[in-house]
Parts: sequence; C-alpha cells; structure tokens
Amino acid sequence: MTDLPIDILPEVAAALDRRGPVVALETTVIAHGLPYPVNRDTALALEAAIRAAGAVPATLGVIAGRIKIGLGADQIEHFATKGAACRKLSRRDLPIVLAESGDGATTVAGTMILAALAGIPIMATGGIGGVHRGAESTMDVSADLTELARSDVAVVCAGAKSILDLEKTLEYLETQGVPVIGYGTDRLPAFYVPATRYKLEARVDNPAAAARMIRAKRQLGLNGGLIFANPIPAEFALDPDLAERAIQAALAEAVAHGVAGKEVTPFLLTRMERLTEGRSLQANAALIRNNARVAAEIAVAYARRR
Repeated sequence: MTDLPIDILPEVAAALDRRGPVVALETTVIAHGLPYPVNRDTALALEAAIRAAGAVPATLGVIAGRIKIGLGADQIEHFATKGAACRKLSRRDLPIVLAESGDGATTVAGTMILAALAGIPIMATGGIGGVHRGAESTMDVSADLTELARSDVAVVCAGAKSILDLEKTLEYLETQGVPVIGYGTDRLPAFYVPATRYKLEARVDNPAAAARMIRAKRQLGLNGGLIFANPIPAEFALDPDLAERAIQAALAEAVAHGVAGKEVTPFLLTRMERLTEGRSLQANAALIRNNARVAAEIAVAYARRR
C-alpha cells in the first residue's frame, strides 16, 4: 500500500492504528445519487450519525489521481458540486482514474475495494446494485455483486434497489456465496420498501450479533463480504404499489430514451423523484442515514470483539 498514491485522513489513521471502529462511506451517492445541495448535506449528516454512534467515518474517493481514505468538508463539497463529472469507480475504473490523475466517486464495489485496502471492515450505503430487470436480454448485472464475493467488507444497506430484479439478485448472491442477513427483519427490504415477499435465510437483531457474524466469516478465512439488510424506517417508506408504479413508468422512460449500462440507475432514481413528487428523495436520504447509524453501532461492537 505504501507505493500507492493514497492519503488517509489523520482521524481515520488514528482509529485504524488503535483498531477502533471505522465505517467506510461511498462517494457515488454524493456525485451521482442526489442533487446539490442535498448530496452535500446528506454526506455531512452521514458522518455526523457515525460519530454520534461512537465510530469514525471514512468517506472514500479519488481526487486528482490520489486515493482518499476519509474526506474533509471541502473535499465533500468538491464531489457534491462536480457531480456527474466525477467518474463512477468500480473495479475496472480504479486503475484508469489513478493513471489519468482524474477524479472518481466510489460505487459500492469501489468502496469495498478501497475499504479492504485500508483495513476498514464495514461500510454503509443506500442500496446495493444487482441484477437489472430484463437482464436475460441485456446482461446488465452490477459489479457490486461480484465484488461482494471478493472483498472482505460487511455492507450495511437497505437491501437492493427497488428498480432491480430482486429474485435474480438474491439467486446471484447465493451462487457467489454472499450471506444476506436481515437486520431486525426476516424479509428482504427493497430500498424504499421495508419488506418484500423474499424470505432471508438469517437474521440478527442487534449490533453484537452482527459483529459475531463478521468475526465468524473472517475466522473461517472465507473471501468476500456479507450484507446486513436494514429496512428503511417506517415513517419514510413509500407505499409498495406507488413505488412499483413509479418504477414501471421510469423503466418505460429509460427504454424510450435509449438509456443503458451504468446510466440506467441514476436515470431511474431521477425519474422516481419526479414521479413520487419528491418522496423518493426524502426516503433515499433517510435510509442512508439510518444505515450509517447501524453500521457505526456494528463497527463499535466489532471493535470490542477484536
């Protein structure tokens, strides 16, 4: 790691040195997922929620070809204002943006890679990517799923994004050997919706139990991460029928506009905001904050066990 162009925020470095609780955060949600200034305010709120729970936040990204493990407020502002001009960073993109001295915002996959590189065992996000609807013809499957089978990082999320094919996403994760564990739930949450019809194989109800899961996986020497599927707080959840109607309408618009590949998810999320009259945006910000808090609580419990 010493040969890499990498900068670790002093607060994060100190926590890692003492094996204290650290939670990694992505930057795609800042640059691509939310509009300005909601993106900046949400990013700062996530860090505040993690600190309030007793852990240290480490928002990850690449600026001018240098890996940033932890961002200052000015750097968060940089990602928030530059927005979509920042390259989305998954596994295939990291060497390119470093070689070109560019700016990049980490996806779930990119965040997992950099978190594992820095020795951060837990990250928080909104919802993971997955198998897209119609993937049998488009082959559109998020790199998040394969990264979950590679990088040893636990991901706290509100399940998979509602716009995805949830059944195929769960099947893919099972094939890759990635545990999907309900956090206070027996059923898979789907981003805006707290529960779906898909029953999960395992459940934990508190941070200590989640920490034991992470520790057991590491003791076995199994590669890859695991998912803690944490439902959106009920007061911010969307009506399932409303959410599905909006998704269907947004998908139809994407097809009509010829949107494909990595542009599909941001396009759909933007259309969802319009179709739900802003309720999806409020739900998005709320569930990410909730996931950050839970991830911090798990990180504190895991640090105690270490």
